[in-house]
Amino acid sequence: MSLTTNLKALSEANGVSGDEGAVRKIILNAIRDHVDEVRVDTLGNVLAIKRARGKATRRVRVMLDAHMDEIGLMIVGANDDGTLQFRAVGGIDDRSLPGKVVLIGPDRIPGVIGTPPIHLAHGDDEVKKIEALAIDIGAAGKDAALGVVTIGQMATFNTRYRSLGTTVSGKAFDDRAGCAVLIELLRGPRLPVDLLAAFTVQEEVGGRGAHVAAYAFDPDAAIVIDATPANDLPPSIEQDVSPNTRLGHGPAVYVMTRSTVSDPRLVKHVIGIADRRGIPYQIRQPGGGGTDAGSIAPTRGGVPTVSISVPARYIHTPVSLINLNDVRHTIELVRESAARLTSTILRPA
Repeated sequence: MSLTTNLKALSEANGVSGDEGAVRKIILNAIRDHVDEVRVDTLGNVLAIKRARGKATRRVRVMLDAHMDEIGLMIVGANDDGTLQFRAVGGIDDRSLPGKVVLIGPDRIPGVIGTPPIHLAHGDDEVKKIEALAIDIGAAGKDAALGVVTIGQMATFNTRYRSLGTTVSGKAFDDRAGCAVLIELLRGPRLPVDLLAAFTVQEEVGGRGAHVAAYAFDPDAAIVIDATPANDLPPSIEQDVSPNTRLGHGPAVYVMTRSTVSDPRLVKHVIGIADRRGIPYQIRQPGGGGTDAGSIAPTRGGVPTVSISVPARYIHTPVSLINLNDVRHTIELVRESAARLTSTILRPA
């Protein structure tokens, strides 16, 4: 299967944090014949090993991480009129919700997050908080609604993957883009290092799966592959604020987030690889956000960790956009950075 075929399947699969089964199935089918070991742990992480080529007595063990889960909604109750109460799973801006079509549970029951038409709206109407919104599935009453949908089921946005040339749109590119990158790396040739691949669960609610995966692998170093906001459209430029990242300008290398500082040795190594091989890259604006690196780095005795992300517009909303060239350059940068990682680079200064 091609990169774009996998990306489409991953984007359209439903996998809210804690309910990643559909995504896990796609990944297992894609990598099973290309790795030496693969298993699913008790939390639901997919853990795969692709051993190094050659017969070195001590190979560097490099963990590659991409999270399977996406932000979404959980059904928490039903109203007398048959609409469903829900809450966010992960970080969602309430402003993006009204009027959106969602799919609920394993049967993908369609519903719409209700909002009055403009004919009935008042000029002073404020954006409603999530607690005041409801999903309409067309049920006649509370009992009818709960006969179709169960409390605790997850809902995802009904967004189809579309190609716009080198740009594609879809849902859940955070972090299905990273999953697609990691699949391509595992389906590629063996490297001079052992690849310990973790497709993790529950990143959007605290990086829980990554901590468990890193403890199990006990790697020498880790590269986290994620998606990061591309804030490269007005009003940012009009306000003379530097964009976080830009589409089409290559993968974003992290130096710091709110939860971790990337290992300086790995940052230097990754940037050096990019410069020598002519791979476009950008430095993600330091400070906010976070990746699974925050869970991996402090595991056991500590893991040198760096994050490399695909820039994506409008992440954590019903639809986002990415550039396929950025995805391909992320594959190249992660592959070359991992392949050339040595124990000398990881030696303490």
